[in-house]
Amino acid sequence: MNMSYLETTDPEISAIIDKETARQVNGLELIASENVVSRAVLEASGSIMTNKYAEGYPGKRYYGGCEFHDMAENLARDRVCSLFGAEHANVQPHSGSQANMAVYFTVLKPGDKILSMNLSQGGHLSHGSPVNFSGIIYESHQYGVDLNTEQMDYGIIAEMARKVRPKIIVCGASAYPREIDFKAFAEIAEEVGAYCVADIAHIAGLCATGIHPSPVGITTFTTSTTHKTLRGPRGGFILCDKEFAAPIDKSVFPGMQGGPLMHIIAAKAVCFREASTDGFKKYSEQVVKNSRTLAETLSSNNVRLVSGGTDNHLCLLDLTNFGITGLEAEQALGNAGITVNKNTIPNETKSPFVTSGLRVGTPAVTSRGMKESEMKQIGEWISAIMQDSKNTGLQDKIREEVKSLASQYPLYPDLT
Repeated sequence: MNMSYLETTDPEISAIIDKETARQVNGLELIASENVVSRAVLEASGSIMTNKYAEGYPGKRYYGGCEFHDMAENLARDRVCSLFGAEHANVQPHSGSQANMAVYFTVLKPGDKILSMNLSQGGHLSHGSPVNFSGIIYESHQYGVDLNTEQMDYGIIAEMARKVRPKIIVCGASAYPREIDFKAFAEIAEEVGAYCVADIAHIAGLCATGIHPSPVGITTFTTSTTHKTLRGPRGGFILCDKEFAAPIDKSVFPGMQGGPLMHIIAAKAVCFREASTDGFKKYSEQVVKNSRTLAETLSSNNVRLVSGGTDNHLCLLDLTNFGITGLEAEQALGNAGITVNKNTIPNETKSPFVTSGLRVGTPAVTSRGMKESEMKQIGEWISAIMQDSKNTGLQDKIREEVKSLASQYPLYPDLT
C-alpha cells in the first residue's frame, strides 16, 4: 500500500508498518477475534474525518462544522438498525467493553449484582471479571459450562439466577464454540426481574445474516464490536428499544466518553452496508463451513475439541494430551507463520498466561477467500506441530508452505 509520505516523514513507524504488512500478507491469521477489513473500510478509517471533534449527537453537537459528521453518524445508525432490525442504535462506543460499560451505567448502580459467564470458561473481561471495572464496581456472580458436556446448561443458569437475583444477566462469550440460546436467557432474566444483555461481539456477523440466531428483539440490550465476524473497523455499538434510547445515549456521552471517533464511525457505516449484501451472507456461511472443516480435521488427528466441535467461527482446542501448554503451542505455530492465541479451557489447571488450550478462528482466512480444502491443509499443519512442537525444522518447513498458500490469497488483490 502506498505510504510514501509516511516513509519520508517517519521512516521508523513506516518500517514497523511494513513489517506488520509482511506478517499479515505472508502468514495465516487464525485469531477468532480478528479479520481483514475491506479496502473501503480501510480508506474510511484513514480518512480526513479524523480531524473533527463531534461531541454530542447529530443535531446536538457541542462544536460547529459537524453537518457532514451528522450525516455519517445518522447513516451508520440507520444502517445498523436496518441490518439487525433494531429500534435504536448508538455507534459511538470505542470498543465492545465500552458498549458494555454504557449499558451497565444505564441500569445499574455500584454494588448491583451481575450474573455472567466465567472468563476462564468462555466469558469476557467486561462481563464481571474481578480485574475489570465490571467486577470492581459491581457484585459479580459467574456461571460456567457443564464440565461434562462443556456446553451451557440453562437449567443450572436459571437456578443460579433464582438464588443470586441479579439486576443484569449477561449472555455472550469470547471463547464459546456453540450456539447460544438467547431466548432461554431472556426467559431466565424475565423470571427473576433482571435486564438481559446479549454481547454478540464475536458472532455479530453471523447474527446479522441469520447464520446464528440474533438476540435483537429478544434481550433488553445488545452490544457488539464491529471488527470480528462483522468485518469492520475496531469499535463498538449498542442496540436497544426506543424506551432506552435516551438513557443509553446519555450513558455513552457525556457519561462514559467525550468526542467520538468520526473516521471510525464512517468506517462502521461502510461495514454495515457491506454486511447487508448477499455476498456477505455467503461469506458468513463460509466462515462456519471453514470452522467445522478445521474442527473435523483437527479431531481426526487426535486433537481434542472442547465441547466436541463448533457451531460458529471458532474452535477451542485442549492440548493436555500432547503435554504442551497453550503458550508453547502459540509460539510454535507463530514460528510456522500461523497466528493463534493461547486460551483457558474448562477445568483449567494453568494460569491465563500459560493455559492448556488454544482458540482458533476462521473469519480472517475466509475473508482472503480460503475454503474447505485450505482448512484441511491448515488443520494438518496445526496437528503436525502439536505432535512435534519442539521440531524447529518442521516449523521452518511449514512456514514456507504457509507463505506459499498465503501468496495465492492476497489481502488486497487490487493493491498488490
